[in-house]
Amino acid sequence: MIVFDLGCENSHRFEGWFASNADFEHQIGRKQVACPLCGNANVVRLPHASHIKSGGKERVARGAPAAGHQQYANVGTELLARLVEHIIDNTDDVGSAFPEEARKIHYCETPERRIRGTASHDEVEALKDEGIDVVALPLPAHRLGKTH
Repeated sequence: MIVFDLGCENSHRFEGWFASNADFEHQIGRKQVACPLCGNANVVRLPHASHIKSGGKERVARGAPAAGHQQYANVGTELLARLVEHIIDNTDDVGSAFPEEARKIHYCETPERRIRGTASHDEVEALKDEGIDVVALPLPAHRLGKTH
């Protein structure tokens, strides 16, 4: 499995996991890779810094997941597609009002409900800093803008 740093023409950065470089090139060529934040399929590979072991952080025991980070392998595109469809079918699309609505729910200013929408990287980081759980979800282009 290869992990690439990717970006769309709207300057959103995200990771993509591919079986090989050839798989990446194939998917990019067929516009099968889209930005999880805005759905833009004009995606390019971005330069990334190499990992340098500094020894400053405590090592995670081999086989133990890093705190707060779940990893998935061999999930398959069909299962991922079903998961995305389930989330779309069971959430309210609040569009660009996502950060505001997430805060209202978190601070009990509005009834709790499941929402999805769009937010910039800075908005997502601000929500996380406030203790609000946010997950980027790769929505297929054909589902963007569609409600239930």
